[in-house]
Amino acid sequence: MKMWLGIVLNVLLVQTMANAQEMGADNIKAMTAVDLLNLPSISRLELSQKNSQILFHKGEADWDKDKRINHIWRVNQDSSGLVQMTNGSTGEKGATWAPNGNRIAFIAKRVDDKEDQLYVINNIGGEAKRLTKHKTDISSISWSPDGQNIYFLANNDRSALKKQRKKVRDNMIRFENDFAYRHIWKINTVSGEAKQITEGDLYVRFYNLSPDGTKIVYSNAPTPLLDNLWDGELWVMNADGSDTLQATHNKYPETGARLSPDNKSILYRAGVNAKGEPYYNDNLFIIPANGTGSERLLMPELPYEIDAAEWGKTSKTIFFIANMGVHTELFELKVKKEKIKQLTDGDHAVRSWHYQRNSNSHVLSFATTNNVGDIWSLNSKGRLSQVTHIFDDLNKKFKLPQVSAIQWQGADGVRVEGLLYYPLDYVEGARYPLVVQTHGGPLSSDKFGSFSTGRYAQVLTARGYAVLQPNYRGSVGYGDDFARDMVGGYFTNAHLDVMTGVDTVIDMGIADPDKLVKMGWSAGGHLTNKIITHTDRFKAASSGAGAVNWISMYGQSDIRINRTPWFGNTPWVKGAPIDVYWNNSPLKDIWKVKTPTLVLVGEKDVRVPAAQSVELYRALKFNGVTTKLYMAPGEPHGWRKLTHRLFKVNVELDWFEKHARGQSYTWEKAPSEKEKPDPKD
Repeated sequence: MKMWLGIVLNVLLVQTMANAQEMGADNIKAMTAVDLLNLPSISRLELSQKNSQILFHKGEADWDKDKRINHIWRVNQDSSGLVQMTNGSTGEKGATWAPNGNRIAFIAKRVDDKEDQLYVINNIGGEAKRLTKHKTDISSISWSPDGQNIYFLANNDRSALKKQRKKVRDNMIRFENDFAYRHIWKINTVSGEAKQITEGDLYVRFYNLSPDGTKIVYSNAPTPLLDNLWDGELWVMNADGSDTLQATHNKYPETGARLSPDNKSILYRAGVNAKGEPYYNDNLFIIPANGTGSERLLMPELPYEIDAAEWGKTSKTIFFIANMGVHTELFELKVKKEKIKQLTDGDHAVRSWHYQRNSNSHVLSFATTNNVGDIWSLNSKGRLSQVTHIFDDLNKKFKLPQVSAIQWQGADGVRVEGLLYYPLDYVEGARYPLVVQTHGGPLSSDKFGSFSTGRYAQVLTARGYAVLQPNYRGSVGYGDDFARDMVGGYFTNAHLDVMTGVDTVIDMGIADPDKLVKMGWSAGGHLTNKIITHTDRFKAASSGAGAVNWISMYGQSDIRINRTPWFGNTPWVKGAPIDVYWNNSPLKDIWKVKTPTLVLVGEKDVRVPAAQSVELYRALKFNGVTTKLYMAPGEPHGWRKLTHRLFKVNVELDWFEKHARGQSYTWEKAPSEKEKPDPKD
């Protein structure tokens, strides 16, 4: 299987390069920020049970609406019959096949809809029919195997309470106490009758219907607050809501729960070890569905993070996607003997995956350095074939950088890995400015096939920069010890791994040691803040949504689950490890900073609140460091508006060019802009 995949991908790469050469170098352009933002995306794959057709969402930039909009597309498994199924002005989501393949259900907000509603459209096209008139947004739709019902999640209706408060002029914000509970519903596709399945003061995080449609496994928690994830458990009930029983009693958050084909076992993922202790790579567990047994950790020696998993055709097999550091792959697991088989292998990331039990086949989207994520099919005989060709011409339109996985030794001798993007038209022996990008998480990793608009490596390399993306200590895919390096003190080896990676690229003769740039977002921003206090080797830096003071951050953020193991306890208990918090806070050494540092954050960020960026900015400014703070209005932790994303690229490139290269930068305009923004405003 791995040999077949390698041959196929190599042939495609050769064909693509040949096509690009036939087009002529003059017809291929370097990628701009707007080009990158305009690239379509593919997500949410689903293979029909009956007709060998694949549904997927294709997302595209809509500059007039200032956001990306998803529409539903359909394609035959043999690559024929590509057609767009929906075209609503606000887009659609959650597309899923009816069991007979004749209809498609999806979620949208259309015409007079005040909330997201459930729609159904015929597979041959035509006008979609709205099934629900729910008073709150619906989500997570699933067909029953007989096609008679569709299940979904919806919050309780609180409109009467809101009217009552408005009547008495009560506009008080009840912080973390003004939430709605969420429950499982079902609606009959013929009569339109909707019925609530779960009851009580609980928040259903997710659910999954058993393969035969007779049972539901679901996770509930006391509230939707992230800190209450640890109080949630898995429950099982009949599909009509009867005979509810609690399956787990472990006090840690499970995800991706699936009932086995024989309804005897539940498969789930959790970031704990066999003892239920926190802060590990996401592992696979099995537990009896009748609530009488204990959890069993599968593949305890597997060094990878499990991103997704599904039962096979029978309860004897499990398929899963594993994060292996710079790439992700599909595996097969024989449950009884815990024997695993790798089904795919390549310099790629699996962006989306669906397993169809009836045909025992898979559909996957593979992202590579030359492809944003076209769809491939893997049949029951192990034959892999490309289904869509949406990104085949990417090399014909754009010059794309060479990307290599490189390894080096950390300061303590541990092997570290990362991705190196070479500048366009790279000449061996020449030195180039280097941008060092650290990923978020930190329980994550940088992988092949990234076309991130937040990091825009293709744009940077087009401007003559090399880009290093190190999977520093704390990343997943390299074993639990590697990921848990941050337990007991966040900045132990992560920043040292980054700096030894920088030295490696300098020693390779590629990076100019006098033109180094550092950037990162979220955990990547934390690391940026640490590194500018650790060294003044960088000529410019951009800190995106980064923490600077772990003590104040603990109370400001909407989540504390991982921060407690990092530092040993909360900062609010008697004998609190305040020294550990403070010694790992970049603010402690902020007086050392000399690097001109740009600070970016979303106004409505609750994950790493804007107050952290304000602390950083005020400290830098007080100490005479060149700095600016930009706060995107209305934006959460991940910026959504296209114009805000473009602003981030522009302001960072302007900053890097000025401070690292001593040259000016001309800002790119959004396609809908009438005037160029002034970077000095």
